[in-house]
Amino acid sequence: MAAVFDGQRVTLVDLEDGGGERPGAPEHVDEIMPSATYIDRGLQTLTGRDAIDQYIDDNTGRKVELIPEVIGKASLAVGNAGAGSRNPGETMTVDVYGDAMTDTGMRGRLFRGTKRLLGKADVRRLMVFDHPFRLVALITPLLLRMRNALAAQVGEIDRACVGHPVNFEGRDEHRNKLALARLAEAYRYAGIDQPRFYPEPIAAAVSFLHANPGAEGERLLTVDFGGGTLDFCVLERAAASRFRVVTTHGIALGGDHIDQRLFRELLFPLLGKGERWRRRGEKGVIDTVFPFEDYEELLVNWAVTYLLNQNRYTTAVQDCIGRGGAARVKFRRLRELIQQNLGYVVFQAIKEFKARLSSSEEAALDIPEIDVEIRLTRGSFEELIADMLVKVEQAVHETLHRARLPVDAIDIVLRTGGSSLIPAVHRILDGFFPGRVVDHDPFTSVAAGLAIADYHGLSAGADGGNPP
Repeated sequence: MAAVFDGQRVTLVDLEDGGGERPGAPEHVDEIMPSATYIDRGLQTLTGRDAIDQYIDDNTGRKVELIPEVIGKASLAVGNAGAGSRNPGETMTVDVYGDAMTDTGMRGRLFRGTKRLLGKADVRRLMVFDHPFRLVALITPLLLRMRNALAAQVGEIDRACVGHPVNFEGRDEHRNKLALARLAEAYRYAGIDQPRFYPEPIAAAVSFLHANPGAEGERLLTVDFGGGTLDFCVLERAAASRFRVVTTHGIALGGDHIDQRLFRELLFPLLGKGERWRRRGEKGVIDTVFPFEDYEELLVNWAVTYLLNQNRYTTAVQDCIGRGGAARVKFRRLRELIQQNLGYVVFQAIKEFKARLSSSEEAALDIPEIDVEIRLTRGSFEELIADMLVKVEQAVHETLHRARLPVDAIDIVLRTGGSSLIPAVHRILDGFFPGRVVDHDPFTSVAAGLAIADYHGLSAGADGGNPP
């Protein structure tokens, strides 16, 4: 998402064309571009929803065949020259195969959420049809599309205020520095020579303070619960509209993790998990639990679900269908999901289902493509994610500890990000800060705040509300 600010009004930039014309399309759908890049065998690139649509089209119904990758050649002696002979005998040159497997029918590769890899020093390049692509090169097309959309609306630009999570993924203590260096390089390739980086929860606070100049309170806590991370910041307001950044904190917990949990708990049992697999062996009938664990990770990561359409996966599924019985229906669903590449469709249904539970006490997860309809109460949903809710509480405690502030020192709690709409999250925050929690543009607050911070030249350091 991107936005511009002219000193008085924030305008969101259309990054996707025509999405809002689709029946049932959510608000701001044209301004929200999925972080997805698709590269075909000709190294032509698509981004955003176009990338996802092309990936789905190219892999629906496609049988995947993996062959071993040739990593070198070796010469083998195949004749015996006899003892003491100078004749080396006959030799044969053969290919040496490695563990890596090549999908010969793959039409293109989809990269989704590549930004999350930027802080991992051990991830330098990803292979795309025998071409090593740096992470920077995979992100640049997305940034270029955003820059072109901005240029179409406000004219040519060479600078921008860029949002980022408080903490990037990775174990190295320098992961944030590495990630921002890579991100800066990608922006330069996209024509933004002067990117200024701004933590996303601080940006959300900036947009709130701009929209609510009369809000009372000296200290503000932002809780930004998005798709991939849960980020916090504590600001201390000074004179006029200025503020000081007291602390920031962030953990790898977001709506995507919740979606995967719902998939595992609600759908896996309807796709064959826990069922028996009876087949004939050399010494009689073999009866074991179906090896569903071999399918799980590929199912909950829709960008690679198509890999299940290999004989080593589909043969077992087809065998279970052929055996008949009550489990046949479950395995038919699994076969349909694999063959029709429905992983993305399933996750979109889960997201909509989760949103309905935020406004209703009960909702239905309806996926007609695999003949599934599951009703769930909000209470049951909260039980499924109970451990995640505990992590939210712990993260609030940690943020206050880092700020060296008691709970009652916080005057305003800003709740933003799509996952912040979950009622249980609201209850947790109300429990800590009764009467002080306010909602603020869950999907647009960060982009708006970045545009405002850019216009005023605000710093993201300890003097966050002052020009650098």
